Amino acid sequence: MSRTASIYTASREPLTIAVLVLPHASILEVASVLDPMRAANRHLGEEAYRWRVVSPEGRPVPLTCGIELPSSGPLSAAEGADVLMVIVGYRQEEVATRAFLRDLRRIAGRFRMVAGVDAGAWVMARAGLLDGYRATVHWEDLEDFAAAFPQMECLPDRYVIDRNRVTVGGAGPAQDLMLHLIGARHGAPLARQVAASFLTTERAGHEPQVAPVSRDARLDGRVAEAIARMEARLDDPPAMAGLAREVGLSPRRMESLFRQYLGESPAAYGLGLRLQAARRMVTDTRHPLAEVALRTGFSSPSTLSRAFSKRFGIAPGRLRRERG
Repeated sequence: MSRTASIYTASREPLTIAVLVLPHASILEVASVLDPMRAANRHLGEEAYRWRVVSPEGRPVPLTCGIELPSSGPLSAAEGADVLMVIVGYRQEEVATRAFLRDLRRIAGRFRMVAGVDAGAWVMARAGLLDGYRATVHWEDLEDFAAAFPQMECLPDRYVIDRNRVTVGGAGPAQDLMLHLIGARHGAPLARQVAASFLTTERAGHEPQVAPVSRDARLDGRVAEAIARMEARLDDPPAMAGLAREVGLSPRRMESLFRQYLGESPAAYGLGLRLQAARRMVTDTRHPLAEVALRTGFSSPSTLSRAFSKRFGIAPGRLRRERG
C-alpha cells in the first residue's frame, strides 16, 4: 500500500504501529493505545493490528505508576511501521532531549502517520512536526501550548487528525482515537464490539476533553452553572453575590444548595478550584509564582502562598523544589 494513503480508510491489510513511550508516561495511556488493537484482533480472529513498543534508548521505561515497561528497542527500531505513536507524560522537557528531538525529526518522514498522546504533542511541536497543523494537547496545557507554538492552530478537542499528524489529549481520548481507527478500517460494528469489551463507548474527536459540569445529573442545574462560571474565571473570581444573581439565585439560596450538594460554601469551593489549578502550575510548569498567582486570581505570591500552605500543608515554592 502507498505510504501516503490514509490509514483511516477501509482495509484488510495489517497495520503496524510503533509505540514510542518516554519516561514518566502513564500506563493508562499506553493501555488505551494497545488494548483496543488486541481486542480488535481477538474479535477478527486475525492479526490485523501489529505493534511494537520502543523507547528513546531501547531500555525499559519507568512509568508514573512505578513499574517499568519493557521495550523492544530504541527509536530506530520503530522503522518499518506504518505509524509512529509518541506517548509522553510528565517532565517532557527533561526526557525529550535535543538529540532525541533531532532523531525524531529525522525519522518522522518514514511513517504514514505520526501521532502524539498527552505531552506527545509538546514533543512533536518542539521537533517542528506540527508547524502549520491543527493540534491539541492535554486540557491543562492548552493555554501554554498555544502560546509556545503560534505557528500551529491549537484546539481544545479530545483528538485532532490533520493530514499525517494526530494529537491526542490523554488516555480517554487515546481510546477514542483507536476505536475511530478500528471503525474506519474494519467497520463500526467491530468498533462497537471492542468498546463493549471495555464497557465504554466511543466519543468523537471534536468533543471537549472535559465534559461540561452542566451535564452532571447529580447536581442542581444552577449549582452546575455556578461552577462552570467559576471554572471559566479562575484568574478573576466572581463575587459570590453577583454569581448568585447570574444563575438566578439569592446568595442565601446558592449557599444552601452548595452545602447540600457539595458540602461546602460557594466561596470555599471556588477557592479550592483556584488552589488546585495553582498546584498543577507549581508542579507541572516553570511559571514564576507571581504568574501562577495572577492566573489563579490571587493578588500576590504571598497571598497565594498563605492560602496554598493552609490547604496543602506546604508552601508552593518548597513543593516545587521537592518535586525537582
